[in-house]
Amino acid sequence: MADREKILRYFRSSGDEDLAAKLLDLAEAVQKNRKFKTSDFLDPHGLSVAEIVAANVGGMLVETNGGFQNSERAKAAFVSEDFFGRPDFSLQYFQVEWDKRYYDLSHRDILGAFMGLGCKREILGDIVFIPEGAQFVADKAFTSYIESNLTQIGSAPVSLKLIDENRLQQKEEKIKTISATVSALRLDAVAAAGYGVSRSRMAEEIKSQNVKVNWKEAKNASQAVSEGDIISFRSRGRVEVAEVRGTTKKGRISVTLKRFI
Repeated sequence: MADREKILRYFRSSGDEDLAAKLLDLAEAVQKNRKFKTSDFLDPHGLSVAEIVAANVGGMLVETNGGFQNSERAKAAFVSEDFFGRPDFSLQYFQVEWDKRYYDLSHRDILGAFMGLGCKREILGDIVFIPEGAQFVADKAFTSYIESNLTQIGSAPVSLKLIDENRLQQKEEKIKTISATVSALRLDAVAAAGYGVSRSRMAEEIKSQNVKVNWKEAKNASQAVSEGDIISFRSRGRVEVAEVRGTTKKGRISVTLKRFI
């Protein structure tokens, strides 16, 4: 059996103890029933926590499924090495449409509509915009509730229908490569360069808890970032620190950033 306290202690300092405890409950149940247990939807950071938990418990693998190919949010299934079936991720696929002549809806609008229904973020996967509207993946257990209640997003009346997995359209992400120099590898400086805003504005956004690093809430504006880190700014997409190229003659640091729009 895994040392539960040792695993939780590992995650305590990073603030992930509660999430790790929930995932550990699932993993320990799999140890007993030799089958599988599936989590709620997790962001990439949560999925990495699931991998670490499974590795420390032993005797199981982690499979993930978010419906869309390369989905950002997905469910994790802890699967016993003795289980030879396929885990049921209990996913339901939806398409929502509205009259685009009169309404321009954003990711935040759709997510806000869900929260307004009393739904937790953990039951909802990715939201992908398509020409007709948007598609999203949710926990199958909430299908009837979503069908009955998601009739309006913002001021826009919407129509909702269930679709098969093979009708999911894949995300089209545009990538903008940015070459910049910054005074230091601080979050406010690098994020300001990536999103094209002032450093003082970015510092305020970080203070307002609108910025995450590697899918965890940013600590402060002076937080250090490094090559490979992913910065996300609410409603403005993600920026990857693709390369730290070195120091210029004037002592500034050259970086290559990839902004996903």
